[in-house]
Amino acid sequence: MHFPRWRVLARASLLVGVFTLTSCQGTFVPVRDGETVNTETVNTETVDTEAVNAETGNGGEQKGGTATFVPLMDGETLNGWEQKGGRARYAVEDGAIVGHNAAVSPNSFLCTKKHYSDFILEYEFKCDADLNSGVQIRSNSLPEFKRGVVHGYQVEIDPNQPERMWTGGIYDESRRGWLYPGKGGGDAEKFSAQGIRIYKKGAWNQVRVEAIGASIKTWLNGEPRADLEDDRTSSGFIGLQVHGEGWNHKPQAVRWRNLRIQEIQTGQ
Repeated sequence: MHFPRWRVLARASLLVGVFTLTSCQGTFVPVRDGETVNTETVNTETVDTEAVNAETGNGGEQKGGTATFVPLMDGETLNGWEQKGGRARYAVEDGAIVGHNAAVSPNSFLCTKKHYSDFILEYEFKCDADLNSGVQIRSNSLPEFKRGVVHGYQVEIDPNQPERMWTGGIYDESRRGWLYPGKGGGDAEKFSAQGIRIYKKGAWNQVRVEAIGASIKTWLNGEPRADLEDDRTSSGFIGLQVHGEGWNHKPQAVRWRNLRIQEIQTGQ
């Protein structure tokens, strides 16, 4: 049987105690089932698993198998996403997903149609100063839970609370409230001081989230933020929140770009 060259390299590498990572160069094209197609060349490089110690990006620890990052948006449409709740308007503008708030609206969520369990999620956001927002992970909308309200872990975005600044913290939407800092640990005063120092007001901020097993960790602009152990929910969608508003709302928007996810196969 004929094997493609990369498979032969991978098989040969396994015999000497290393594995092969695929390094792709070119444009990733999203396809219907969430996979990606590389339109240009693919190079392979061999990595010694004993020497790497699973370093990833901003200092996070990768556990389990390897995979490539996959974009969660195509930069032009909202294909693969669906809105749950609220009246906020979502659109793609200049390659970013933009959520515009609406008067007299409950919380709005733009959610991936696909569910994810163990993963590394990275994105950038820029949020207007008077708006509250967040990114849902491992979240769900079930008819038996509060008539389908979106619930689950939320990575906070809160420039509207500049003295608190818990951006990067973890809030349990529509369930238990604040987990980190809060019921799951963390020093609120120190968390605020760090958030005030590293948050980039009116600019793009970078976030990394690692949800692997019961561990949920976050980074904001390269610095560790939340470090939570919680096993309430193991799988769900990714959701982009625009917080609810009353009658006297001020038009505000939140933007996300470079959303990408790396699914982690644990136990390999």
